[in-house]
This record gives sequence, C-alpha cells and structure tokens, in this order.
Amino acid sequence: MSASHLQVTVGPFVFEARFELEKAPETCRVFQTFLPFRNQTIHSRWSGEAVWVPLGDFQFGAGFENHTCHPSRGDILLYPGGYSETELLFAYGSSHFASKMGALAGNHFLTLTKGQEQLEAMGKMVLWQGAQPIAFELV
Repeated sequence: MSASHLQVTVGPFVFEARFELEKAPETCRVFQTFLPFRNQTIHSRWSGEAVWVPLGDFQFGAGFENHTCHPSRGDILLYPGGYSETELLFAYGSSHFASKMGALAGNHFLTLTKGQEQLEAMGKMVLWQGAQPIAFELV
C-alpha cells in the first residue's frame, strides 16, 4: 500500500495530511500498514499545545528517522518508544515534545495540508472537553 495523503479526524474536526515519504520513509510505510488507525486522543501533559495518543508498550516497528523535539503547528510525530511509552503527538500550536523523563524526539511523518484553521479550536476542545476519538484514514 502506498499513498501520499490521508484524512485525520479528531472529534468533529477533519484535516488532510501528507506523508513525509522522503524524510521518514520507514515510519510512513509502517504506519500505512495499520490504516485505518483509530484511537482516543487526550491533551498533552508536558508538550505544550499538542494532543497525543498514548500507546503504552505498543511497537510500530519503526526506529528513529526525521525526529524532532520541536514540531511545527500541524506536524504529527510518532515516538517509537524507549525512554517513554510509544505515542503519537499532534501539535496544534507552540510545542516542545517532552515526557516526565524530559525532552523526547519523535519521527515527524505527517504534515497537515488542509484544515489548519481548525487547529486551535480542536486543541481547546480536547483540553476543556477531554478525550476525543481520532482516526487516520486513506483518502
């Protein structure tokens, strides 16, 4: 399966994102094998304006590539585990990826291409209303 775009839905908010195929080819390839991917997202505890999907000991099977501690607004990272639990981080504003262990670097493998104007409202909804369903689906 090879696709360059997917739809990301958080509660009532719908976004479109592109895979960072050149910068994070292994992460993109592995994540595509799990599509459609559905879970719950909660507001980040240490990473600033971001929501995250905690995945515990789940192993995606990808190592580190194109990793950063400083995602831009609309970037989605996969932290493959190690110092902290496996997780997805979706930055909606100013963010510095971290955990109780300190700074983390996650693989930047998705970048929003549509819906950026909804990011602040999405983040505030997750912050004030709690966990929301999140879905990643091919378009």
